[in-house]
Amino acid sequence: MTLTNPVAVRPPERADRPPLARAAEDYDRVRRAIAFMSEHWREQPDIPAVAHAAGLSTDGLTALFRRWAGLTPKAFLQALTLDHARKLLRESASVLDAAYEVGLSGPGRLHDLFVTHEAMSPGEWKAGGAGLVLTYGFHPSPFGTALVMATPRGLAGVAFADPEQGGEQAAFADMQRRWPNAGYVRDQDGTAPLARRVFDPQTWRPDRPLRIVMIGTDFEVRVWETLLRVPLGRLTTYSDVAGTVCSPKAARAVGAAIGRNPLCFVVPCHRVIAKSGDLTGYHWGLTRKRAIIGWETGQRIA
Repeated sequence: MTLTNPVAVRPPERADRPPLARAAEDYDRVRRAIAFMSEHWREQPDIPAVAHAAGLSTDGLTALFRRWAGLTPKAFLQALTLDHARKLLRESASVLDAAYEVGLSGPGRLHDLFVTHEAMSPGEWKAGGAGLVLTYGFHPSPFGTALVMATPRGLAGVAFADPEQGGEQAAFADMQRRWPNAGYVRDQDGTAPLARRVFDPQTWRPDRPLRIVMIGTDFEVRVWETLLRVPLGRLTTYSDVAGTVCSPKAARAVGAAIGRNPLCFVVPCHRVIAKSGDLTGYHWGLTRKRAIIGWETGQRIA
């Protein structure tokens, strides 16, 4: 393999598309529906209106959401309401202090993906990744095209690529800026199993933990480790994370560290919201943040 620049690779058109490829295709239509829901959620739009905005029939929209998230559009919309977010915050009030009480069985199961992790040394981070070689590939996911990056020690990066935001080239450049002195090798076949392990709930097994490597400052790593304690179907706030890491007054610094999380979805920064219950801030877009939270609601009740 040789060092290379990213180029778009599209899966072949087949009738028997793999589940993640089908989910990625579904997301293109789901996000149109979610964008409409997001703009009008205070009015609780009816399902025909959402279907019209997505360019689907009512039955088509229902079939789409059941297939993609395991929820009806109405249940998905309810999962995105402010009242529901506040209810989850109340239920999750002690989640960061009592992780074992909400179903976590021990340090080997840090969240639903059964993640084990390590952090690279501060020296490696300060060197901008010098001497480090990351393999990468672009793969379908339930939330659009995902960039997956790995080192021999484990998964190091997950990001999303949107055509309107520059696509795969922009997603790669964004991640490359984090470790500017590292080498990068495109390896679709090598990263494909990691993509399946991350995004297919059927692979979330305790006997096959997902090993991740955190590359950041000591403070950032502490924040990311804290996020791993927020289970699927729960939410927390920036100030609660700050209070766990250092002080509630450090919420702004914590927010910045969350925004620099290089392992989106795996390190669940999407589960952090404002105290009010508003879904504020997400590096990969609020529509996607809403999509992930709603999708996780379906996984939780499945």
